[in-house]
Formats: sequence, C-alpha cells, structure tokens
Amino acid sequence: MSDRAPMVIVIDDDAGIRDGLSDLLESMGMGVRTYTAVQDFLKDGLPDAPCCLVLDVRLPGQSGLELQQRLTSSGVDVPIIFITGHADVQMSVRAMKAGAMEFLPKPFREQELLDAVQLSLEKSRRSREKRTSDQALASKFAELTTREREILAFVTSGRLNKQIAGELGVAEITVKVHRAQVMRKMGARSLADLVRMADQLGLTPKN
Repeated sequence: MSDRAPMVIVIDDDAGIRDGLSDLLESMGMGVRTYTAVQDFLKDGLPDAPCCLVLDVRLPGQSGLELQQRLTSSGVDVPIIFITGHADVQMSVRAMKAGAMEFLPKPFREQELLDAVQLSLEKSRRSREKRTSDQALASKFAELTTREREILAFVTSGRLNKQIAGELGVAEITVKVHRAQVMRKMGARSLADLVRMADQLGLTPKN
C-alpha cells in the first residue's frame, strides 16, 4: 500500500509566521495545515499520513511543550519541531529530552527548517511502515493454533524436529506437518525469516 501525501502541521499564533511557513512548505510540494492554538489543532487531530508538527513553544492557552507532553503520555508518536522567539536553553533541553526532532530559535534559516521537516517526515513514514508491518504480523500469529505457536517457539529457539517431537511426546512427522503450517501461515521463506518474525513479535524463545 503506497503511503498518503505527507502533511506538515504548523501551530503558531503569529499569522505572518503561519503564512510564511505555509508558502515555503507548499512550494516544496508538501501538504500544510495551520492553526493558531493547540485546542484548534486538537479538534482536527492528526491526519492518516506521514506528518510532523512545527510548533511554537509559547502559544495562547496550552503551550507547545504541554502539547508535546500530552501527545507523549497518550502514546501518540509524531515528530515535533519547535520554533520559538524566546530562546531558552532550559526549554530547549526539556523539549529535546522529551523527543523533539529540532528546536529552532526565530529567526531561523529556511533551509534549517526544511531539513528538519524532511527528517521528521521520513521518521514518521518509517514509523507508519513499522506499525503496519507489526499489525500484519500480529494478525498472522493470531491465526496459529496453540500447538503451532508451541512449535514456532521451539523452532525459533533452534530445536530440531526430533528434539521438539521428544519434548511434546508426538511423532516427528507431526512436528514436520505443524512446522510447515507455521511457515505457510506466517509467510516465512526460511528459518531465519521465522526467527526475525518471532523477534519482531517479542516472543520469548523456549529454553
């Protein structure tokens, strides 16, 4: 599935900044949404596309840092670029420690912002791809029977079919059949592929 067009969300109470950033980003082929305050943005929420926030630190009502904290505590993973006219080292450190991609004091160079936006959108794109991959893998795992999940755990811990059969008290041919089913259902092309999938699922190998 091809991803949707990237979107940059600008939240700043300065109309000149909003318009200037909107023109700059749109000239680079990016979609842009602009807001004056955090509460206006929250009414719409995030788009279903790779996106990032370009966020003023000081805003009417809820501040940019408060929005960052709110999104983080809600488990929302969106890259944030802070811009501010009030250069504050402590504020910058706090924002970066909380996961901000960049902290740009006004006035900043256009290229600085564009570079930060490109990095942020790429990070968002990768996060979306991983989330989609994780969901697809979890769906495949959910289709396995209890016995097939047991076989998966044994196989990915390096056990041979004969050893698994002995542990489970079944015939070796039965293990082979279940193993083939696991490979088919999970869409694994090799044992290494299956081990990678188990690791992605966070499964604990059998001791």
